[in-house]
Amino acid sequence: MMGYLGFGSRFTWPDKQMYLFSDMASSLNESQFQCSICLELFTDPVSTPCGHNFCKNCIGGYWDISDLCQCPLCKETFYRRPELRINTSFREVVDHFRNMRVNEGCIAATGEVACDICSGRKLKALKSCLVCLTSYCEIHLEPHQRVVNLKRHKLIDPVENLEDRMCKKHDRLLELFCRSDQTCVCQFCAETDHKHHHTVPLQTESQLKMDNAESEIADSVEVFTALMRSIESSQAELIEVIEEKQKSAERQAEGLINDLEQEITELQRRSTELEQLSHTEDHLDLLQSFYKQTTLPKSKSWTNVAVYQVNFLGCVRNTVLQVKDSTEDQIRKLSAIELKEMQKYAVDVTMDPNTAGPWLILSNDGKQVRKSPRKLKVPDNPERFTEDVCILAKQGYNYGKHYWEVGLQEKSNWVIGVACETVPRKELISAEPEKGLWTLCHRDGKEYLACTKIPRLILPFPRPQKVGVFLDYKEGQVSFFDVDAKSHLFTYTGCKFSEKIFPIFDPCHTAEINEDLPLMITMVQVN
Repeated sequence: MMGYLGFGSRFTWPDKQMYLFSDMASSLNESQFQCSICLELFTDPVSTPCGHNFCKNCIGGYWDISDLCQCPLCKETFYRRPELRINTSFREVVDHFRNMRVNEGCIAATGEVACDICSGRKLKALKSCLVCLTSYCEIHLEPHQRVVNLKRHKLIDPVENLEDRMCKKHDRLLELFCRSDQTCVCQFCAETDHKHHHTVPLQTESQLKMDNAESEIADSVEVFTALMRSIESSQAELIEVIEEKQKSAERQAEGLINDLEQEITELQRRSTELEQLSHTEDHLDLLQSFYKQTTLPKSKSWTNVAVYQVNFLGCVRNTVLQVKDSTEDQIRKLSAIELKEMQKYAVDVTMDPNTAGPWLILSNDGKQVRKSPRKLKVPDNPERFTEDVCILAKQGYNYGKHYWEVGLQEKSNWVIGVACETVPRKELISAEPEKGLWTLCHRDGKEYLACTKIPRLILPFPRPQKVGVFLDYKEGQVSFFDVDAKSHLFTYTGCKFSEKIFPIFDPCHTAEINEDLPLMITMVQVN
């Protein structure tokens, strides 16, 4: 026994009638339960005097904006606007059909967003409400499509963990993106903690990121397409050269074989004639023919004849070298694209005088540092390096992507890169990742080294005058680029960052020429 509101409030459906009701609903298709205005299943269906059915809100809205009160389907005109009432019996049929459709394939599967309202077996969510912070299936979404106040709520495609879209500090929706700090913020954050930062709507930043990603994909596809064309072209040229050399060798061999066959044929002919001559009884003819037959014809000297052996390895080597040059060209193009993308994350870096070693002289603006000819008297504060000739930046980072550039001039010795906040300050430190430093160094005007546990030699050409440093905290990546040559120098990957990371600068304490030149933090200019 099952009771229904409306028509069902006066009657109780017997089991047999209920089965007939189910059979009737299941025998109909979805189009018979769709409103011809909104093209969705009927919500609060009403019937016009001409007999057509519509959602109550749909037909009401249609008449509100129409000059004539007429049926949208048959165009019958009503001179007085009909007073429409919800057809409760038909609504029950529609609701039953909706439930049947849901039960047929809308149970939330593993990995799908489930309705937060459903009890028991949860149905698949159709929409998530950013105001209610709730995901709804088609049935429970119905009030948001009918109730005026709920219709104002912002609905999106279903997502998990709606609470992650709320600001933990202000309990407001994260609807802005702070480009200065590379993080999502709410409206209150933008007006307080991020007041003077560059904030944009999430949709704007998302679209920009998508455009950038598409641009990067297009650039990468272009580079790899060019590389594939180069390889295919080189392969075709190599095959053509090999085939031509092979044909030439075959022609030479065929010529030699023809010459040899002609000589053999001639010798066989003379042998036959001599054999005949040996059996003749005509002494005069024998004497006259003997000299001619025993005189050998002029023949090729086969002693020095050799078939030319084609050396394909030389062809292959030359082709591989051509491919190598082409590949290096494409790598340079990729490096230029990568550098341009990283320069978008340029940050303003200033050196921190409180960390400067006692052999360093810092400019007033904190953008240049050079070695002092003698040790300076400076306060021995906890953050200062006392044994090493290095200095940290004021800015430290524990999230996001950051890029800065360092001018090197003609210095013969320097170290630049990043260091963790807890790097030792009162002892000599080894510039390697295990000690919390990820750096690139130049030594004695000759070697460029990535300071890994076993130093990696780098061979840049020409000599870098300006190096760009890129930090991706989340990905654990530190990259170095020759800015002028737009070439990649080295990248540390898989770095385990667990604390703030600071730019580090070391102009080196040596007595060589040009060592009093400063290291300079330069302004990033995106080309």
